[in-house]
Amino acid sequence: MSVTRFFASCAKGLEYLLADELVALGCARATAAVAGVNVEGGLADAQRAVLWSRLASRVLWPLAEFECPDEHALYAGAAAVDWPRHLSADMTLAVDAHVSGTAITHARYAAQRTKDAVVDTLRTASGARPSVDVESPDLRLSLVVRKGRAILSVDLGGGPLHRRGWRQAQGEAPLKETLAAAVLMRGSWPRLHAEGGALLDPMCGSGTLLIEGAMIAADVAPGLLRHGDRLPSRWLGFDSAAWQQLLDEARQREASGRSALRPVFFGSDSDPHAIRAAQQNAEAAGVAGAIRWQVASVEELQPMTKVDASQGLVVCNPPYDARLAADAALYRTLGDALKRAVPTWRASLLCGDAELAHATGLRAQKKYQLFNGALECALIVCDPIATPWRELAAPAVLSEGAQMVANRLRKNLKKLKSWREREDVGCYRVYDADLPEYSAAIDVYTEADDPGQRWLHVQEYAAPAEIPEADVRRRLRELLSAAQDAFALPHERIATKTRERGKGGSKYGRLDQRGQWMVVREGDVRLRVNLFDYLDTGLFLDHRPLRLRIAEEAEDTRFLNLFGYTGAASVHAAVGRARQTTTVDLSATYLQWCSDNLRENAIGGARHQLVQADVLTWLGADRGQYDLIFCDPPTFSNSARADDFDLQREHVRLLRAAVARLAPGGVLYFSNNFRRFRLDSAAVAEFAHCEDITAQTIPPDYARNPRIHQAWRLTAR
Repeated sequence: MSVTRFFASCAKGLEYLLADELVALGCARATAAVAGVNVEGGLADAQRAVLWSRLASRVLWPLAEFECPDEHALYAGAAAVDWPRHLSADMTLAVDAHVSGTAITHARYAAQRTKDAVVDTLRTASGARPSVDVESPDLRLSLVVRKGRAILSVDLGGGPLHRRGWRQAQGEAPLKETLAAAVLMRGSWPRLHAEGGALLDPMCGSGTLLIEGAMIAADVAPGLLRHGDRLPSRWLGFDSAAWQQLLDEARQREASGRSALRPVFFGSDSDPHAIRAAQQNAEAAGVAGAIRWQVASVEELQPMTKVDASQGLVVCNPPYDARLAADAALYRTLGDALKRAVPTWRASLLCGDAELAHATGLRAQKKYQLFNGALECALIVCDPIATPWRELAAPAVLSEGAQMVANRLRKNLKKLKSWREREDVGCYRVYDADLPEYSAAIDVYTEADDPGQRWLHVQEYAAPAEIPEADVRRRLRELLSAAQDAFALPHERIATKTRERGKGGSKYGRLDQRGQWMVVREGDVRLRVNLFDYLDTGLFLDHRPLRLRIAEEAEDTRFLNLFGYTGAASVHAAVGRARQTTTVDLSATYLQWCSDNLRENAIGGARHQLVQADVLTWLGADRGQYDLIFCDPPTFSNSARADDFDLQREHVRLLRAAVARLAPGGVLYFSNNFRRFRLDSAAVAEFAHCEDITAQTIPPDYARNPRIHQAWRLTAR
């Protein structure tokens, strides 16, 4: 059977890291899914992943996929596989099952029925049957039943890949080696080590992070100790010769890497039993000579002045348990100790949750959501650990005008507080030229994985021509000072889009090019925004109610997003269980952004299409039917790739073409932000019922500016 796809599972939160790793290992393509990655590659790629992947939990090679509405279909589908091609009767067998849905609800029973099908098939073919060995079978199978379909695969690694083979002893809550590798990779440890850096864990427990870091530095394949000279699987389809070649190459790299390994690893813990366990593990891993262990509390951490490295990485997994019972004071102590001992180093800290991460007092440049088993954790990356003194300088005394703006901001925050908390709104408009002489819009963006981290996006409005330029600049400086004071934010967290005057009137000046992205939450979805590099952030906040309405109405619909921009409405529809989504936009940049937003929510596959095309041209050629359509066109467009577009002139033609694509009973939501727009009601009435829903779609944070957009609900006549 020619198979060019396989699945690599991982802990939730590691999908994108794993996808990048598998591509680096030579796979043709890797696409993040939920708790794993769909991989395009051959058996050689899959076997290489078993040996070399530091992040994958299992590598699953598919044997069969079939409809599975009930237990009878499960047995029949499993029995249809030509099992003598995959194992012989003298081999041992185990089946791991994962089921969801209402048809088959018991994983153990599903595994039993699958095992029965395999055994019965082999007994019929040979008169003998394989035995069951759940601990160390010759062939381990994986069964996944989801949404009425079953996938039956070979577990090529023979079991969990986080078991590296060196763990001799462990503490109360050992960190899985795969998660430790993710902490190290997010902290850029491979690069830092190559540049001469050191690695420190001041709360090391049984040493997982340091040992994993040493094995990465020594270029030791994570599967070498785990499998030794044994094949990871005795599946008859396993390519033993290719595996031996992989082992030979890995051992050559190991010999070279271990001989060059520098003693730049430092671990300490207040528990002497943990240090003894760490020493035993390091000896079993063959890296004991590179790691210096010490029994010491985090308060006793000393400056790393004697370390033969000018830079380094601190990794740590401070204690917490299933109830997130942790002492915030301990996290603060950790943060203070790191700022004192290694202020210029980088840190990658896996904390119990966002609040505990915030308790460290460290300013994180990056935050990631990871799962340690079922526990949702916050990984923060700080670079450098200590904030430079210039960023801690006391704010200047506000001028009278700036104080007025600061007071208005505080008043607006108080006014919006109950609504924000009730609706769980993290991104909102807090100021919209409330004081006419301070003419700008200020929006708040809260990070999804750390609600304590807020950013501001400030857009200056065009000032009347008679206002002197010096006054315009002064007022903007005062407004920014007021915003910094009211939100207690450093200026680096305020993105400012300023206008400059030139030919053709006032226009926005040069934008930053930081490449700095953040993830925010809106309803049940996660969305990527960029506050600095583009005129708009990637999320029009005034359309929040309309997107949430789409999410509520999307279940089992075919959704079409015209002029899709960064695809926020498509993501809402997909998370709202739309049967399929189609997003059309002329910009490749925005479609890539939409793709990233879909991946951020673990959405992918052929059911979610991205189309780069002129909307009117595409509508003229498309023959699909859609149950729910969102159309939010620009006011004007003069792209070189399509005819000029004028909303007022073209809107009847646009709506007629869009309504023609509605399925019976379908709904089209049409909106725009052109303040002088006038809907040609008489013309639209010829082909659609039309209801003005603008008032229902203006959120409370835009109450001062209800003309921000107009919106209609259309159905076909």
